[in-house]
Amino acid sequence: MCAAIHPAGGRSNATSDPHIAELGKLMLASAAQLGDAMADLLCREIDVYRDGTVITKDDVRDSCVANLTYVFDSLVGHDVDVAPAERTGTTRAVAGVPLPAVMTAYRIGFRFMWEQTLATARAATISTEAILDATARIFLAQETFTQAMASAYRQQLTTQILEREEERSALVEALLLGRITDTHSLWEVADVLRLPTSGPYVVVAAQLPAIGKLGLPTIENKLSARDIRSAWRLLPDLQVGIVHLRGPRPLDTRSALVEVLEQSATARVGVSQPYRELAETYDGLRFARLAVTEKPPGDSLVSVFDDTPLAVAAVSAPDVMAKIRASVIGRLDTLPAEERSTLLETFQAWLQAGGSANDTAAKIYCHPNTVRHRLHRIERLTGRSLSRPNDLAELRLAFEVQKRLP
Repeated sequence: MCAAIHPAGGRSNATSDPHIAELGKLMLASAAQLGDAMADLLCREIDVYRDGTVITKDDVRDSCVANLTYVFDSLVGHDVDVAPAERTGTTRAVAGVPLPAVMTAYRIGFRFMWEQTLATARAATISTEAILDATARIFLAQETFTQAMASAYRQQLTTQILEREEERSALVEALLLGRITDTHSLWEVADVLRLPTSGPYVVVAAQLPAIGKLGLPTIENKLSARDIRSAWRLLPDLQVGIVHLRGPRPLDTRSALVEVLEQSATARVGVSQPYRELAETYDGLRFARLAVTEKPPGDSLVSVFDDTPLAVAAVSAPDVMAKIRASVIGRLDTLPAEERSTLLETFQAWLQAGGSANDTAAKIYCHPNTVRHRLHRIERLTGRSLSRPNDLAELRLAFEVQKRLP
């Protein structure tokens, strides 16, 4: 940062009282000794400075001398700047010293400085009026120096946060693309992402409603408020997160997750099936992507991937499954879209009704004979019989593929 010269340290009328200038010179002469004494005081009073592991005593002393010199230079009338305060703020942020601890150190240090200056002024029989003027300048210097330190601290902290978030985002992407598989590396990744090292996890994928718009704004903070840990990455077409399902009842956590997603979503959202290891995140993303393309229940924007064996099988090998679908129910593609949709809906309802035409009719609001007629049409078009277990299994798988694969 460039040096910022403070008016109190400028040459113009800053030392109109020669007694203040003389006081400044006296204090500058003892700045080194006072810096040692101030460092001893701070290392006794401030916990984070006490054992010297976070910030060494030499570093504390150097900062104290710089602070003292700044203030005493302003009394003498020398040109001064706040660069030492900015360096202190930056180094303390890098070292991880909490800002309140640094502010406390400044408060204690400047009080020590003022007391020593006052004692020196009295010993030199400087007038009360000059002492009051000097005190005002010391407090003004304290405010300027402290603000410069705090501003540099916050700027460095912001830089560190952005760097950490960039690292977290890159690691999330590496997991999503299956680039990290080594167990030790996965543990390290989990630590950086602030996720537990073992699942269950789910992947959440949200469509982007527009360029520069998130489908799930501030979602990490909202989940954190519910004690649900997550890490997120913005892909070209999706906002994607890895979410840990905490606690002894992961399904309850997933329900809480879906509740938060439904409250936050501004676009379609898909949730994968749960998985145990971070190395499986790549598959989780595939399932979450598929869930995004599904029609959500009711008015919700959130679809949870069905983790039944049949649903998993339908999407596990997309190329193979697409061929199976084409060979089993490909002739349905020749039908008009509305008619094909009616047959698919009837078949799914019939399965959910346990094979009962009457229950299916009640479910989709038509006559049982209409249900039977539609089922017979499916049998004729596919060459499969609903009464033969093998044929029914092939139809179920083919229709599941039809439902899930784009």
